[in-house]
Amino acid sequence: MAGFKVLDEFLGDSLDLPVRCNDGEIRTFHIPAPSAEDGLRVEALMELGIRMAAEGADPDTEVLDDAQELDLYRTVLGPAYDDAIKFLNSARFKVLALTAMLWITQGLDAAEACWNAGGVPSQAAPNREQRRASSRAAKSTRSRGSQSGTSTPPATSRARKAAQT
Repeated sequence: MAGFKVLDEFLGDSLDLPVRCNDGEIRTFHIPAPSAEDGLRVEALMELGIRMAAEGADPDTEVLDDAQELDLYRTVLGPAYDDAIKFLNSARFKVLALTAMLWITQGLDAAEACWNAGGVPSQAAPNREQRRASSRAAKSTRSRGSQSGTSTPPATSRARKAAQT
């Protein structure tokens, strides 16, 4: 038996995101993985938001006050937070933070999809209903064609006339 690989050999411990900053420079923000406790707290907040959305809560319902929201950003960005606040406008800061949040809670693929969609998660991946519909379509049974490799030739005009009488 080969045994288990060392976890850090295949699990990324950081995220590096290049962003054009307010001064025109492109900077790469290095975001380390949060502690286990912080990661679990971020996951719990994301799950709460997802549950509220699924239950039809008003999108303007405040889940975090301003101080808690800043604390969440500081948690997901870690040491990159100070430079992000200093060099980014609000929109780019939020995309950076949201991407880091998705990386923490859903993994690298979800974070990359969000990043490449400009921070719009709805464009990053199909929603659950779309995934289920495409899955159902892929699993649906197709009608079988002729097993002998032949097909029925089209009816001639004489055969059509005979069928009509």
